[in-house]
Parts: sequence; structure tokens; C-alpha cells
Amino acid sequence: MDRKRKRITMAGLLITIGIVYGDIGTSPLYVMKSILEGNGGLATASRELIVGSISLILWTVTLLTTVKYVMIALNATNHGEGGIFALYALVRKRAKWLVIPALVGGAALLADGTLTPAVTVTTSIEGLKKMKFGANIPVPNQSVVIAITIVILLLLFSIQRMGTSIIGKAFGPIMFVWFTFLGLTGIANMSHDWSILEALNPVWAIRILFSPANKVGIFILGSIFLATTGAEALYSDVGHVGKGNIRGSWPYVFICLALNYLGQGVWILQNTNYKGSGAEINPFFTSMPANLRMFAVILATVAAIIASQALITGSFTLVSEASGLKFLPRMNINYPTTEQGQIYIPSVNKMLCVATIAIVFFFQTSEHMEAAYGLSITVTMLMTTLLLFEYLGKKKRPFILRLCFLLIFGFIETMFLISSLTKFLHGGYVTVLIAGFIGVIMFIWYFGNKVRDQHEETNAYVRLDEYTDMLTDLSHDDDYPTYATNLVYMAKVKYNKFIKREILYSILDKRPKRARAYWFVTVNVTNEPFTAKYAVNTYGTKNVINVQLYLGFKKQTSVNVYLRQIVHDLIADGTIEAQPQEYTTGPGREVGDFSFVIVNDVVSPLTKLQGYEKWIVQARVWLQNLSSNPATWFGLEYADTVVERVPLILGKTKRPHIKRVAPKDYSNLKKED
Repeated sequence: MDRKRKRITMAGLLITIGIVYGDIGTSPLYVMKSILEGNGGLATASRELIVGSISLILWTVTLLTTVKYVMIALNATNHGEGGIFALYALVRKRAKWLVIPALVGGAALLADGTLTPAVTVTTSIEGLKKMKFGANIPVPNQSVVIAITIVILLLLFSIQRMGTSIIGKAFGPIMFVWFTFLGLTGIANMSHDWSILEALNPVWAIRILFSPANKVGIFILGSIFLATTGAEALYSDVGHVGKGNIRGSWPYVFICLALNYLGQGVWILQNTNYKGSGAEINPFFTSMPANLRMFAVILATVAAIIASQALITGSFTLVSEASGLKFLPRMNINYPTTEQGQIYIPSVNKMLCVATIAIVFFFQTSEHMEAAYGLSITVTMLMTTLLLFEYLGKKKRPFILRLCFLLIFGFIETMFLISSLTKFLHGGYVTVLIAGFIGVIMFIWYFGNKVRDQHEETNAYVRLDEYTDMLTDLSHDDDYPTYATNLVYMAKVKYNKFIKREILYSILDKRPKRARAYWFVTVNVTNEPFTAKYAVNTYGTKNVINVQLYLGFKKQTSVNVYLRQIVHDLIADGTIEAQPQEYTTGPGREVGDFSFVIVNDVVSPLTKLQGYEKWIVQARVWLQNLSSNPATWFGLEYADTVVERVPLILGKTKRPHIKRVAPKDYSNLKKED
């Protein structure tokens, strides 16, 4: 499957253009507009400002997107998957502190995923505002823009269940047309002044940072950075399309983007007397010939929808990887196609949808959204640079080469971060708050697990094979009523013998549960789509069975269905005792009833943790019980399922002691009270 993913094909290149480049491909809609707004508008635009700004754009995309991500980061994939969490998984053994940049960067990237759909779709729909269709103006004001934007976003999030492959096949040709359109219109505008190609000289980029023609100085980088915000999403989406297809399609995409920025620059320089200010016009649309403007708005709207798609699919990948690294609770993941990298997470899709629509209502205009856009991504890029530095070390690259990488990209991204911080009070705080909320959840889950593992009693796990005699005796003890014919615990059995003590506590101590057969089932998800295998270990008994299920990622986790077949198989070959049923609607039924037990932890009052450690463990347990529905995950919604609460005791505990007194002393004690 990995070889298939890496294979470069025309179809693969087209799907890649449809899935990966939406975010970075719609940057021409608002980058030049943002630069003009920060420098006093179109009327005051000078040649030095425009050529220098375009030079900054081109060299920023070259260094950050092409060199850092396409050439370097795409090599750092974990089983074909990319993104900051996949990168962390590759280097986490090198140093414990690396979890911090992974958590910070991942939270920031997920937060940015809520803003990208809002800003790109709103910007494109604003191109229709006050445009006449005959005698009518269908979009007369911003309220109509917001309404149309929300309808589009709702439709976009509703089709995610179809899968990225189907979406990519539909969006690929459209995005190819979009990039071709960008390139052709750029060339058309450049034909009026080919001297704009001076912007290819990086000297212009450096000079404009210190030139009086640039009224905002170094803070112009906050607008320049908008041209490369899709680079991190590109890395996150590599698992959907493969690095070969990204590297094969990127040169065409980059050339088309560069041509469009250059073309917009020529139009601006030749139209400084255009009626209106930079705050009222968008150079992308106004640079189009009048007869193409309507087509440009429609195509830009579709491209903006696809731009949102890149961040959404990237978010699914990130959350899936975060769950695997124990940064987030386990979530239900759907696989719309037979390729493991193409996933859909319903709960994440709903949360992104709600957050994105809330942002549209909150900011109202694309101008306000742009003020918040990009801040969190600069944080993610900086964290990715730190992790890539360690990755290069793992690959035995020379230290001087690694240090140059860290200093060059660390300096560039730090400057972008400083310039983006000016956006904080103008809306950047919204994405910071969202990133902080996500970060707190990941912090609690990850470090809550760490504290729990650190303080869990040494006897938290016991050997299942040491309790088989006791379980067999209980199974045949007529003094206890039968709880179920087959009592099934969804519990991971480590190394085929170790199981958490709380599982046996539930069977033996809480109230002895007599059953004809005790089942301990572990579900293992494989990397192949349709695996359906199992292995059993009965430890020499006919009553205690450890079942290891190996299910492909596209197989339904219907444990009760699979277990019924397994019971039939084991009865047929004499591994376990027959379970004939006297009272049944199906004559000759050999398999008895099933009762499934899922154990949830509750922090016990006997836990002796103090302060921060106690709080984070309690918060972690609360999140677990709030977020997960184990019955649904195991496909047991319609089975007889019991969720039990068992005490979680951490740390060295001292049993409370009470002193016994004689009855004659009771009256004296009462008087003292």
C-alpha cells in the first residue's frame, strides 16, 4: 500500500491539487489586499513597496513552503502519515521535552483550521457584493454575504463523510482550472510591464523591510505570511495523497501563484488613481477584465470551498494521530475508502463546523478575519522547525547542517511570529483562545496518563493465568446465581497474560459474577482495510478465554457478532464446553446469552495524590467519561452491556484506622462531645 501511495500518476496529481493546495492556492485573494490596507491604500502604493512586497512573498513561499516542507518535511513521515504529530512520533524518544512543541504546535494548527474556512469563503463571496446582474444586485450588503457563506460552509462540512478520495476527484479538475486561471490572468497583467520580474531578486525583499516606502516596517510580515499559511496543511495531508504526488504537482502550483502575484503588482502600479482606497477594493478581483470578473468570483468561491477542505482533512489526520499518541481521547473514526490515510471523524467535523460558523458571526467581514489569520500557524511552523531539527539528528545529519537549518528557519519564523502578534488585539486572541482550549485538553489527557502510570500501584496488573482456577471454581459454584452464560470484558490483555486488577475485582470482589465462560477480549486494529482474524488462549481451561481480535480499519467493530461465531468455533472443536439452551426460539441453539462489561475508572477518596497531580488525574478521568462511548466504539449499542465504575487508587495508601472502645466508655465519649 505504501508503494501504491507513493506512485506518481496523472490521477494522483489531479487529486493532490484538489485536496492539498486549497489553502495556499486561495492566498492571492487577500494577500495583496492586506498589504495595501496596512500601507495606506492603493493611492499611496509605490513601486518600491509593491516590487519589494511581491519579492517577500515569492521568497517566503520558496523558503518556507518549497524548501522546508516540500523538500525536507515530506521526508519525515510516519508510516506514510505527515503533520506535526507524526513528526513527534518519529523523534519523541530523543528527549522528553519534545512533547511540549508537539502539543503547542498541534493545538495551534487545529485552532487555525476553524479560521481558514471562514476567511477564504467570506473573502470570495464579498467579491459578489454590489455586483450587478442586469438591473439586480443579488448581494447588496454584508448580511447577505454572511448568509451565503454559512450555507456554503454547512454544505461543505456535510459532504465530508463521502471521503477525501471522492472529494478530491471532484475538486481536482476545478482546482487545476483555478491555478491555470491564476497563471494566465497573471501573465495577461504582466504583459503591460515585464519589469515587475525584478521582484525575483531577493534584494528587493530585504530592502523593503527597512524602506520608508513601507509604513509598517517589519510588521508587513504579518500580511506576507498569509501567502504561505497552507504549508503546514500540505504536510498534514501527505497521508491522503503521498509525497510523490505533492512534489510532482507543487512546481506547477507555485509557478501559477507567482505569476498571479506579479500580475496583481503590475495592475496596482498602473492603477494608483483607481477610484476607491485599498480598504475598499480587492486587487485580485479588480485586476480582472470586466468580462471575466463574474467568472473569477464564481471560480474563487469554489476554490475557497476547496481551501477549507484542505484544513478539514488535515484536522482529521491530526486528531487521529493525537489519539494514537494519547494526546486526545479515542474517537470514532470512519474510513470512507479502502486507503487507511483517508479518514472521517464525525465528532471533529461537527466541532469544526460549529466553531467556523461562530467565527463568521463574530468577525462579520473578511477584513476583520484577516487580522486574526495566520497568528496560530506561525506558532505551529516554529514548533515544527524544532522537531525537524531533532529529526535531522535522528537521521545522522551533520550537526552544523542541522544548526543552520534551525537558525535560518527559526529566525524567519520568529520574525513572522513577532509581526503576527500585532494582530492579537485585533482578533488574534480568538484563535489563541481556541488553541489554548485544545491545548489544555491535550495537556490534561497526556500528562494525566503520565501521572497515572507513574503512581499506579505495582500490583495494578496481575497475571490472568494465576486466577484461572478461581474463575473455573466460581463458574461451577451453584451457591451463586448465574450472572450470564458468557461474561465478556472488553479489556486489553498485555503479552497474552497481564490484565488490570480492576477487571478481576469486578468479577470476584464487587459481587461474584458466576458465568459459564469468562471472555477477555482485546481489539487490535490492523493497517490493512479488511482483516478479520482472531486468536485464543484458554490457559488450559474450558471456562477462561483470552480472545485477540485483529480487525482491519474498515471492518465494523461488531464484537458481539464476531464473538458469537468464535463461540461456535470453539464449541465445535471441543475447546470450550457446549452451551445448550433449554428455553429458546431457535431449536438446537448451542450458544448461550452474552453480557458485556466495560469498566470505567472513578478516582477513589483513598488516592493520596496532592495538588496538581490529583487535579490532573481527576480531570483526565472526567474527560474520559465525558468524551468516550465504549459501547458504540465496540459495536455493542444493541447488546446487553453494563458500564461499571471501579475505584482508581493511586499512590501509597494508608488504610483508615478506627479504635474500638468498651460499651461502658460510650457515655463518657458522648459527654466529651
